Amino acid sequence: MLSVRDLWRRHRRKVFISVGVLGSGYLLYKLYGAHRRRLDALERELAIQRESEELMKVQLSQIMQAHFENIQTISDVMTLPHAMHNLSCRVAEELDLSQLLERLLQGKGQPSTLTQSEKLNLWERLKILSFTRMALSVWATTMLSLYTKVQVNILGRHLYIDTARRFESSSTTVLLNGVQVTAQIPEKVGAFVTNRERESGDLVDKEDQQKFLGTVDFLCQHGMPPLISDMEAATQEALKGKQLSHFFNSTALHETIMQILIIFMSQGSPHSWIKYVMPEDSATSRIDDPAPSDVTEFEQLMTEARAVLLSAEFGSILEICMKVVVNAVVEQMGAKFRGGSIAMGLPLARVLPQVAQMCPLLLEEPSKNQFIRIIKCIPEVEPFFTRLYANMPSAY
Repeated sequence: MLSVRDLWRRHRRKVFISVGVLGSGYLLYKLYGAHRRRLDALERELAIQRESEELMKVQLSQIMQAHFENIQTISDVMTLPHAMHNLSCRVAEELDLSQLLERLLQGKGQPSTLTQSEKLNLWERLKILSFTRMALSVWATTMLSLYTKVQVNILGRHLYIDTARRFESSSTTVLLNGVQVTAQIPEKVGAFVTNRERESGDLVDKEDQQKFLGTVDFLCQHGMPPLISDMEAATQEALKGKQLSHFFNSTALHETIMQILIIFMSQGSPHSWIKYVMPEDSATSRIDDPAPSDVTEFEQLMTEARAVLLSAEFGSILEICMKVVVNAVVEQMGAKFRGGSIAMGLPLARVLPQVAQMCPLLLEEPSKNQFIRIIKCIPEVEPFFTRLYANMPSAY
């Protein structure tokens, strides 16, 4: 008994230390296990959250892709055919060459009915109007083809914002048509969403939507007279000194049409051509307007459309498309009229009928219009509209 007490007395300090160490180790082990379990649970939650975000991103990308394709179809089968039909009718009405041709044919059959001076004046007028009609058809076809897509993509963007809200995501990066885009709900989204829209859940009022799409007719209804006048002035400048007897080949024809378009686009102040496409008093409000409640949906849509048309990127796309269309026109003229090939050179007087015959082809309905198909296939066009659809117009 004494030996046990002596043993305890001699070693109790060591026993206490050993028990303390073992107890502390056990406590630390239990704390670490609990902490590890919490970390594992957190990692599982994060993994589930990441999977959920990836799934949401895939779903959002699929929604965006499907909707983007649908609105491009709307432009191709609804808004553009309507606009091109009106344009074709208006150009045929305002730039009718039939009376000039009839008088020239009458003068050819009955020489006494026209003096030499009158014949020359008629030919000069035919020269100016033929090239005016050609250049105007190139510009208007290209512009309407692009502008209708600007409209539907802006509308699509607004509808996307509404969809993105349902996903409760302020920003996500997705791949749309091979273009990586950041789809983002703007901080000032309330600047163009009225209380009525928040209550109804509709981002864009249907009446304002129809009114906005209806502005594509502004060119034909209001913009055509000044457009014709300014295009004719540019044509007169470009054709100055070019006589009817001068030989025209494909290169000369291409240079002449492009020169007309360049002179036309540079007339007046920069972007003055927008007055043919949109009302000058439209889109006076801005997203960052200090009193956004006064901005209607229609005004907001027009503001965004104007911002896109005034952007440097749209100007670059428009220029590229016009050059490609002019190339296609000259190439087709060379293939279409082989009996008197313009590639080898013809007197300008013999080129004019060929120029006149090409204009209706430029204004054909989209399903038959090869020039509109060419515009759609230009590499820079689709990425431009993909970015427009997926990013706020303020980026422009």
